Amino acid sequence: MPDIVTVTLNPAVDVATSIERVLDTRKLRCSAGRRDPGGGGINVARVVQRLGGDCLALYLAGGVMGRMLTQLLDAEHVAGLCIEIAGETRENFSVSETATGREYRFVLPGPPVTQHEWERCLDQVNSFAAPPRYLVMSGSLPPGAPADLYARLARTASARGTRVVLDTSGPALAAALDAGVYLVKPSLNELRELTGQPLATETEWHCAAQDIVREGRARLVALTLGERGALVVSAERTLQVPALPIHVCSAIGAGDSFLAALIWALNRGAGIEEACSYGQAAASAALLSVGTGLCSRADVERLYREASCDPNRAPGPSQFATGESCQRKRRTHSVPRRHGRKAP
Repeated sequence: MPDIVTVTLNPAVDVATSIERVLDTRKLRCSAGRRDPGGGGINVARVVQRLGGDCLALYLAGGVMGRMLTQLLDAEHVAGLCIEIAGETRENFSVSETATGREYRFVLPGPPVTQHEWERCLDQVNSFAAPPRYLVMSGSLPPGAPADLYARLARTASARGTRVVLDTSGPALAAALDAGVYLVKPSLNELRELTGQPLATETEWHCAAQDIVREGRARLVALTLGERGALVVSAERTLQVPALPIHVCSAIGAGDSFLAALIWALNRGAGIEEACSYGQAAASAALLSVGTGLCSRADVERLYREASCDPNRAPGPSQFATGESCQRKRRTHSVPRRHGRKAP
């Protein structure tokens, strides 16, 4: 059984192209498109495989696009396990505007799934003879799936000793955190939605993440902040992970690359600081690729070495201190929750 299994319940075939300017009402003649397998867990599996990790991508897919998705994964030598569905797997579309450097992303909802189809995913995770060390649940839920599906998967996997990793949003995020996970990777906007708070300052970001840990909903919170890097929070400390100075071709998949390298490094026995440095390098390397090209191993290793050795480059993770500020803020708000349990 692979050490790392990713679950993608709403994958996509990602199409990327470019044009000088995006204009309304006109026929726009774009550059030749590229197609990549997409969806949060799919992207995590692709990066783990490139880094030499032992990973299996479990996903729901159907129709012509579902077969193309499987072919694209096979072409990248990513081990996959497809649960076939009746609906047609979605396509997502991104357009890079070369005159301005802007990127436009068009995301479809995905095909509805039946109870039988999503229950097969639960059964599959429960049927692994040897449970994986990490189960990464990433991406949106498809129409028809219950909001607590990730929570059900988390309980099933945690009961067998697997470390559950979560990257989603909205009600699915809240429900899975109620079940308890090992690591959660929200964006700042997702954390704001979860808490119902504006979270305008770095101290407030830290306190909201620390509340998730303190309440036993996750042991680690990796808060991704785009060009500002990330904060990784545990019960013992918080690490600031600065972004590296990179010329951005596309930001698609940078968060998935960060998560993939972080889990890959932890699975190899790395400490949290080293794992964060690999996540930092992978997220930055992904910015160099067009569309959902993600990061290459060579770029990840190069950026990791440069950030570690060159004092003129952005530093690696550093401690974040807040003193008593979080204690004061907890008197006024905390992360909303229906119930909780200690994170596995």
